[in-house]
Amino acid sequence: METKTKPAPTAVCRSKSTNWILCSTALVSFAAGSLLSVRLMSVKQVRADNNRVFELMVYHTVPGKVSALESIFRDVSKLQAKHAWADTFVYLVAHPSQEEAKKNWDALHADPDFPPYRKQAIPLIEKAGEEYKVDEVYMRPTDYSAMK
Repeated sequence: METKTKPAPTAVCRSKSTNWILCSTALVSFAAGSLLSVRLMSVKQVRADNNRVFELMVYHTVPGKVSALESIFRDVSKLQAKHAWADTFVYLVAHPSQEEAKKNWDALHADPDFPPYRKQAIPLIEKAGEEYKVDEVYMRPTDYSAMK
């Protein structure tokens, strides 16, 4: 006599239920991990305005006076914030355009609080003849730059 054994209905349901829970958990974990990976790996490009320029100023100091000049610039940067230069590091200044750069510098130099800083800096900057050695370089992003 041959007997066929069937699992109890509750055992079958429990087995399918456990498989479904495992598969669902794996699927949700995979989806969450994928979304998190995409979010962490996305790169945000910086876009610059069409007329935006960057001004690099290189001050050639009297030997041994770089830290003293840097200290003065640290204080001047607080004053520059009054003239649309907030959140800008002094050595590389971003302007919307070259015309705006001139306007910003003119406003700073016209500020009555500025002359004492200039007076402190003058003996620290190297001279070439009668001119102080300050290089002003205006730059713009290239057409292949990430900043464009």
